[in-house]
Amino acid sequence: MAAEDIHVRLCLQEIVKLDLEGKALIQDIRDVAKTSEVLEDLNHEAREKINKLRNKINELDQLGREQDKDSDREAILKNVETHKQKLSSTITSLRQSNIMTQLEIDKNQRQELLTGESDIRKRSKGNKETLAAKAGNITESLMNLNRMMASQVNQSELTNTTLFSSSKTVSDTHDEFQGMGGHIQTSHRLLTKYGRRDLTDKLLIFLALVFFFATVLYIVKKRVWPS
Repeated sequence: MAAEDIHVRLCLQEIVKLDLEGKALIQDIRDVAKTSEVLEDLNHEAREKINKLRNKINELDQLGREQDKDSDREAILKNVETHKQKLSSTITSLRQSNIMTQLEIDKNQRQELLTGESDIRKRSKGNKETLAAKAGNITESLMNLNRMMASQVNQSELTNTTLFSSSKTVSDTHDEFQGMGGHIQTSHRLLTKYGRRDLTDKLLIFLALVFFFATVLYIVKKRVWPS
């Protein structure tokens, strides 16, 4: 088998494959695409497949025109024309599927909006009593909090009064201790002074006694052992 025949065969196989993949994506657009984002993604893939398919058909057309035999050239070009018609049909089918799917998406979105608005109205109506009850509970909580704060303020005032009284007592006690400390220091100085005076008196008495006994001994000696 010639290399050109192999190339033509591979090109035909690729065209058939791309055509089937493109049709499958178009079917997915009809069945799977439920949002605009999914529709856009599938469209992007389908356009890529169609562009590749168009390039392969053009490649097959070029291969057909390069054939030496007229019979081979006519057969290939006839095949090219058939695939071009299928490509045109595929593009038309893609456009129609896009339009139908987008209309269905828009319809579903409108229904969801209407349903959502209805649900919102129902919830709003049903929540009025709940909101009123919550408002009442909040008011009661605020009143309780206010009473608690007032009680805390009174306790703080009593505590401040007690602390002030205790501080005054401590200050008076400190002053008394200072006064007592002064008296103790004065007493200590007096005791020290009197202690020194007592020691001096004892020393003087001792010296007087020594002098007295020395005098007595001197007199006794003069009388007992006259010179």
